[in-house]
Parts: sequence; C-alpha cells; structure tokens
Amino acid sequence: MKGCILDKRSFDRDDIAVEKLTGQLPDWRQYESSEEAQVKERISGCDVVITNKVRLSRQTIENANELKLILIAATGTDNVDLKACKDQGVVVCNARQYSNPAVVQHTFNLILCLMSNFTRYQSDVESGKWSESDVFCLLDYPIRELAGRSIGIIGYGNLGRAVASVAKAFGMKVNLCQRPNTEPVSGRLPLHELLSVSDIVSLHCPLTTDTHHLINHSTLSMMKSESILINTARGAIIEPESLVSALRQGTIGGAGIDVLDVEPPPKDHPLLESGIPNLIVTPHNAWGTQESRQRLVDQMADNLKSWREGSPKNAVT
Repeated sequence: MKGCILDKRSFDRDDIAVEKLTGQLPDWRQYESSEEAQVKERISGCDVVITNKVRLSRQTIENANELKLILIAATGTDNVDLKACKDQGVVVCNARQYSNPAVVQHTFNLILCLMSNFTRYQSDVESGKWSESDVFCLLDYPIRELAGRSIGIIGYGNLGRAVASVAKAFGMKVNLCQRPNTEPVSGRLPLHELLSVSDIVSLHCPLTTDTHHLINHSTLSMMKSESILINTARGAIIEPESLVSALRQGTIGGAGIDVLDVEPPPKDHPLLESGIPNLIVTPHNAWGTQESRQRLVDQMADNLKSWREGSPKNAVT
C-alpha cells in the first residue's frame, strides 16, 4: 500500500513527530509542496493521499485508479471534489478542532495589539522616540481596555464558544449573531444590530454562499467608528476593497486579518497596500503552533488507522 503527501511543508517543518502517521504504510512519496499540474503524476498508483490545500479535482480523482483514501490536513474540504470521491468510492477524512487553542490565542493577540496600538508604540521605541521623550512614558496613541466592552461573534461553533469564554474572562459582554437567512433565535442578534452595538467583531463562521463577502461596504458602515474587525476564519468572508476603504476613511477603528481571499496573496493584493491605518495582517498562521500541528498529525494518524481497521473517523464522504 502506497501513500503520498502533497504539501508536507504546510504542516511540518521538521519540528513535530510524524512517525505515528508515516509508520503505518511501507511506502510514501513525500513532497514539500505541489502545483495542481503535478498532482496527477504524483498520486498515480497511491492508495492514500494527504493534502492540506492542494486541489484534487474530479478529473484527478477519476484518473487515480488506486486511490482509496484522502486525508485532509485541515478542517475545510473545499479543495477536494467530495462528490467525485463519493462517486468513485474514495473515503475522505478531515481533521477537527486540533487548532482551537492556537486560533483563540491568535484572535486575542490581534485584538490586544490593536486595542493597545502595540505596533505603533513598538515602532516608536525602535525609532528612538521614547529616548527623546521629555516624560517617562509614551501615550501618543489611544490605549483601550477590553473590560466593559462588547465583542460580537459571528459563527458560534467550537471556536466561537472558546473566544466567548476568553472574552468573558476579560470582563467583556458577548453578543452572538443570528445565522443568515434563518428565523430569529432568542439570545442572537441580527447581523445589522450586532455590528452596530459591538466594539469588536470577530469572525468564526465557515465560508458559504451566505457568508461570502458578508463584510462589505454596506455592513462595514453599520459598525462603530472605533470598532475593530477580526478575521481568523476565511478570507472571502470580507470584501477586501471595502475593508481598505473603511480603514482609510475611518469608518471603523482597525482590523486584524489572518486570512485573505487568495493565498498566498499577490503582492498587489488590496490588503497588502502600504499605509493602511490600524491594519494588522498575519500570514494565515493563527492555527500554526507546534502543539496544534502535532495534534493535526496525530489526528490524521488516527484517521488512517481507523480506516485501515474498517471504521473511518471524521469521514466526510
């Protein structure tokens, strides 16, 4: 039985233990990364394929005669044609909840940096402005506390719940968003109301037809002028040009973004323009702690073991 890892460098930088996974099959082809045009040849003759973000199209799946199992090194499955897998009898298993502690930590890292103007103060220290000050401290930019403020959470799954728990520990009020195109639910606010009353809005929802460009010119205009937007979910939930405009015009107070609609992004991506005020962009690494990546590999190992024993875990087909 043969296995193929298409983009190992996306989850392993030789700093985690992979033997529990790779030790289950006698023959592996391991690639640091793969272009879509290379996939057909690379998975040819393989029974098991591991992909994080490399796309597996219907044509690729139909041409892979030996393929029996796809392990997705992520929770999202949009890079694999699940219907084609089902038609071909290929089992697909994803990984779940392995990165929750990391993403929650990163969410608050972005929030705290924006609320304290951390990057601007750090820049002033490095440039010598503190040394030149006539008083002992720098207070040139607003520093705001989380206690007493409200956070609006869009997407109240495991991650949303974990973020809410930490927010409460900071003394924050938690507002929950009603799902788009659903009947009103007690304890949930419609989107327009949540945006208008929340000091921080944090996205933790999946990317669907309902949430694509959910945050756009119209919805950004509903937010408070000092509010902060955080996105550690999916890039295309935000319409990038609208966010750039809102930040430049002061429609909102700031944004912390870990995901973009195209990844890796082109150098001319709107959210990579220089001089956008109060914007922090991180390179989709909110999930990427060493501990998180180890849990991911261990879970894939369990998924492979369960499939070999005839009872697949985390199967999505």
